Amino acid sequence: MESIKIDGGRGEGGGQIIRSAVTLSAITGRPVEIENIRKNRKIPGLRPQHLLGVKILSKICQARVEGLFVNSTSVKFFPSQGLNLDLQEDIGTAGSIPLILQVLIPAVSLMKKSLKLSIIGGTDVPWSPTSDYTKYVLIEALSRIGINFTLDIKKRGYYPKGGGVVETIIRPSTSLNTISLLERKTVSAKLLCSYSHIPKELVEKEIQIAKTILDKNGFDCQISIKEENALDKGCSILIFSHDKSSVIGSDGIYQKSLTGLGESVAKKFIESNLGVDLYLSDMLVVPLSLVKETSVYRVREITKHLETNLFIASKITGCKYGIGKLDNGFEVRISGISDT
Repeated sequence: MESIKIDGGRGEGGGQIIRSAVTLSAITGRPVEIENIRKNRKIPGLRPQHLLGVKILSKICQARVEGLFVNSTSVKFFPSQGLNLDLQEDIGTAGSIPLILQVLIPAVSLMKKSLKLSIIGGTDVPWSPTSDYTKYVLIEALSRIGINFTLDIKKRGYYPKGGGVVETIIRPSTSLNTISLLERKTVSAKLLCSYSHIPKELVEKEIQIAKTILDKNGFDCQISIKEENALDKGCSILIFSHDKSSVIGSDGIYQKSLTGLGESVAKKFIESNLGVDLYLSDMLVVPLSLVKETSVYRVREITKHLETNLFIASKITGCKYGIGKLDNGFEVRISGISDT
């Protein structure tokens, strides 16, 4: 079968293209060739977390892979039959565990395989969703589509040392469903905070600021603050809500200073008042591109990641999509090509 060629410098031009392309390749069995990987980044090519994600996936689908090394700007991925596996992996850096799971969760489940994985790396690091976002937001959205997994955060891992430990069990999908996520109705939210090597009073101050913003906007919020030992100092905050017509999360981490973290996360949560948040909007594309009939969701903005994923999914699967402008945001429609 001839490879589908993907320009890795298109759209947002980052790791998202690699993740989406190899995920869909594994599920559909169609080989892909990705060129110009992370072309416009400060350090072009594959980084350790991209490398491990592809490497684990290649074990699961017995793929032949060319160009799989750090700084590689071209990768060829030829998938084969999937396997049920029990693996232990170590990124070796504070590379993002949640970004690796973005590859593995839909791929394994939609290949109708199972995976038990223990992985060491970064649980809450820059330029990535937090592990709590994966555990409480992504898990909810994917379960509505028909993709199920469990996530146990055994130890937190912050930048630069990492050392976090996450265990996940991914189950084979038995059926896929369309979704309709249009507008948040609930006024109930949950706030989760994990921190390490930071004074408790500073953390509580940020949480109080976040709570005040939520209160002013009419939200009843349950709060959980937990001190967890990690190799580096760090703090992670997630605010999320679910209802029948929305799945929304807003997260953030400590970077050099804690000041402003609570306010930033709370304001982003309030602004995300449609069906999904900005980050979830692009994570939904890969599975929905393989679901028969049309799914629809609304989001405040169209991000580069969303545009990129829509393009990659349509090129590999042949799915159809459309974006409509609303007064307060955008509506995304995706019609998949096959029910796996």
